[in-house]
Amino acid sequence: MIPIYSKVVSGVALSQVGGETKMVLMKRLKEGFWCHVAGKVEAGETGWQAIVREFLEETQIAVKELYNGEYLEQFYEPSKNRIEVIPVFVVICPPEQPIVLNPEHTEYRWCSLEEAKSVVPFPNQMALYDHIWKHFVVEKPSSYMKIEVS
Repeated sequence: MIPIYSKVVSGVALSQVGGETKMVLMKRLKEGFWCHVAGKVEAGETGWQAIVREFLEETQIAVKELYNGEYLEQFYEPSKNRIEVIPVFVVICPPEQPIVLNPEHTEYRWCSLEEAKSVVPFPNQMALYDHIWKHFVVEKPSSYMKIEVS
């Protein structure tokens, strides 16, 4: 039997940077790869509350506009013999959103879709970014996916 583990959430931030829509990626200190925001859901939190907290902790972005990304990251983690299922959220930031990284990351960059896909190591990340781009950049997101942040 392979257990399913779902205690982590992730989020992709979009902003207008230099007149173009871009997503922020950060380079993780520990593993050395590029990624978007992610973290564990703490006791008493909902998934959306956890991603709001994680954005503040990792980037100093105070989330005002949040959406259900309608995407589940999923992968097999061999060292723990489990399947990870991670709900994804999308944050729409004001233009030229400033970023202040926490010590978990060494650097960040605002990327176009193609730039983002060229630096991340996992095919599932690339598929996620295609999904986000189609449903949040090319098309306007459905109002049904909006989450009221309180």
